[in-house]
Amino acid sequence: MKPFRLIRTVFLIAALSAAPLAAQEAEDEGRSLIEEGARLFFEGLQREMGPALEGLRDRAQEMEPALRQFVEEMGPALRDLMDEVGDLSAYHAPEVLPNGDIILRRKTPQEIKDAPLPEGEIEL
Repeated sequence: MKPFRLIRTVFLIAALSAAPLAAQEAEDEGRSLIEEGARLFFEGLQREMGPALEGLRDRAQEMEPALRQFVEEMGPALRDLMDEVGDLSAYHAPEVLPNGDIILRRKTPQEIKDAPLPEGEIEL
């Protein structure tokens, strides 16, 4: 083997064997820098949003009795209404007439059959 070819081969083998090690170190450093950046970002976000979240918690505690009363009074009525209406996909979108009336039109059986499936669902 010629000396130049031998040196080139040795250099190529050394470079190829060191490349994965250097890439692994860069990846580990990059990941830790990203993790550290994300941690600092969320700490800053928590400091900035802390007072607003405290205010929201206080407001929710003030509203809790009214919401409980609403659910106790309206829950049975809403349940009865949903039992009467049934499947909402069997109706067209509500229409508001010029006089203010709201109409809910029921779909025909053919319209229900031809309706496209929601994204991600498969007809069995």
